[in-house]
Amino acid sequence: MSAAVCLMAAPFVYVAGLLVDPALRAGDAAAGAYGRYPGQVSVSAALLHWSWVLLVPGIVGMIHLVRRRAVLFGHIAGAVALLGIVNFSALMLGDFFYARLEAELGPETGSRLGDEAFASGGAQWGFQIPGFLGLLGVLLLGLALAANRHAPWWASGAMVVGMLTGPIYPIGMALGSLLYIAGAGVIGLRMLRMSDAEWVQEPVENGKVAVTV
Repeated sequence: MSAAVCLMAAPFVYVAGLLVDPALRAGDAAAGAYGRYPGQVSVSAALLHWSWVLLVPGIVGMIHLVRRRAVLFGHIAGAVALLGIVNFSALMLGDFFYARLEAELGPETGSRLGDEAFASGGAQWGFQIPGFLGLLGVLLLGLALAANRHAPWWASGAMVVGMLTGPIYPIGMALGSLLYIAGAGVIGLRMLRMSDAEWVQEPVENGKVAVTV
């Protein structure tokens, strides 16, 4: 199933994007790294963008499976998750601007201008805050999925913790990567193992589940 494959692929693309990011690897020497290595920034930003895009079909698949318990809760959480993921994907464009600003104006001036742009209310409320709310949506959607017995309770928590700690190089990246891969992987594998009948099952009025083959 495409939703399962996308969900399982997303953390690997995310980790690859983090590993290519020159500022994360530079540690204390991160200042000006984007201006010095614009090619690496381009690859990193593109990979991170696609890691968020790949999550979209996975989240849609998770929403589809919330049909017996916490249905309204799960669908609201799923909508918040989708909107947040789209915003995080858009934020990856900022890396291209940081790289160009630092290359043209120098590390200090370029980085300052980039920071000022992202500190504006439009950037924060239009992109950053909705993005983090989207991660909360992923967590809550996973709990709704667990209530429907389609995922373990820890899976979505592992995904979100992995996303948040992944940029902390090197220990956070190593542990966060494993958590993200494990959480998304266990949900994706359960999706892959479902039969066609299990995937299309529909609730009926008496509260039981009608299976359409």
